[in-house]
Amino acid sequence: MTLERDAAAQVAKVLSEALPYIRRFVGKTLVIKYGGNAMESEELKQGFARDIVLMKAVGINPVVVHGGGPQIGDLLKRLSIESHFIDGMRVTDTATMDVVEMVLGGQVNKSIVNLINQHGGSAIGLTGKDACLIRAKKLTVSRQTPEMTQPEIIDIGHVGEVIGVNTELLNMLVKGNFIPVIAPIGVGPDGESYNINADLVAGKVAEALKAEKLMLLTNIAGLMNKQGEVLTGLTTEQVNDLIADGTIYGGMLPKIKCALEAVQGGVTSSHIIDGRVPNAVLLEIFTDIGNGTMISNRKRP
Repeated sequence: MTLERDAAAQVAKVLSEALPYIRRFVGKTLVIKYGGNAMESEELKQGFARDIVLMKAVGINPVVVHGGGPQIGDLLKRLSIESHFIDGMRVTDTATMDVVEMVLGGQVNKSIVNLINQHGGSAIGLTGKDACLIRAKKLTVSRQTPEMTQPEIIDIGHVGEVIGVNTELLNMLVKGNFIPVIAPIGVGPDGESYNINADLVAGKVAEALKAEKLMLLTNIAGLMNKQGEVLTGLTTEQVNDLIADGTIYGGMLPKIKCALEAVQGGVTSSHIIDGRVPNAVLLEIFTDIGNGTMISNRKRP
């Protein structure tokens, strides 16, 4: 009985400590990019769904944007369609785009919606095509080497970038106590489909909604310095310095730039979060400890 009472007391203590954070974020919109290990481990998937439902239950407004690269790759392999990447982006011809829409807009999106709803939420799945939610244009990729007189334009097919977000639709769903779950597929001016990086979509959605937080779930502990230590709180100036001195490079660079642009575009703070940690989202929102790297517009100390 004593053990049960101690466990109950610990739960009460945790809830009490979370109260100031709940008050701070009630009515605020948080955009969460969901992907990586957090979307593949059964335990982490269940935990993520519970976290999202809890956020909505206490008056916070989560908007979820998800990835699905590994699932797309698996189906393409089964269909004997070869995958090609340029600068980390999947070359998306018409056949590949059909698979992308099938996997992201169907399989992955509906599984996340179903999981959230099973835990008591009211999630609604969307792609950028619904009510022109994510307006897009073709992404132009160019390369130039010292011996070239002008850049080479590379056609990577139906890969796009965001040019507009239908905030009216998202605000209507949020006010109706629904949880939007967005697949990163955009629609062009002539109705064509575009495959868009999920981090980029999440950042642009957060900017358009003037969200309190943009949270990008990753498979790393956070942004690290050259000594391998996680950098917890950074200003936009400090991030630019880390890019300039080469601390931020390679595959982390697009993610950090996305987080940086969101803050510069009006989001209060961006967070690079370790999605491999159980309850990663709640740790970042409701505790002082946090769970990764925060980027904000506060001035350099």
